[in-house]
Amino acid sequence: MKIESWIFGSGVFFFLPISIIYGFLTGWGEWVGILGILLLAGLAGMIGAYLGFTGRRVGMRPEDRSDAEIHEGAGEQGHFSPWSWWPLVLGIACATGFLGLAIGIWITFIAGGIAVVALVGWVYEYSRGDHAH
Repeated sequence: MKIESWIFGSGVFFFLPISIIYGFLTGWGEWVGILGILLLAGLAGMIGAYLGFTGRRVGMRPEDRSDAEIHEGAGEQGHFSPWSWWPLVLGIACATGFLGLAIGIWITFIAGGIAVVALVGWVYEYSRGDHAH
């Protein structure tokens, strides 16, 4: 993950000067663009730091070595819920929330409640312990 962390980390050193140049070109009158580019620099820095910390903890992956074989990257890549309905419910709640912004703000509040329920259901779907199903 060294390459990924370097790419995202260097985004900070790219986007910070770009935001200053953008500010000069607009006469410091267009704050949405300046703030957006500064937030983009912060996002690139956070992702680069996360990938750097994770790369130190996990170690070398087959993708990081030049002598790696293709079969070394095979196998399970993570745990996914192939039969889970919660992502669909969460997607419908988010779509309803954006619909509520266009039609009426009261719909957004209903969609927010459904989204909270769907997110909690998705996170605790494989919960083990006293409340496991």
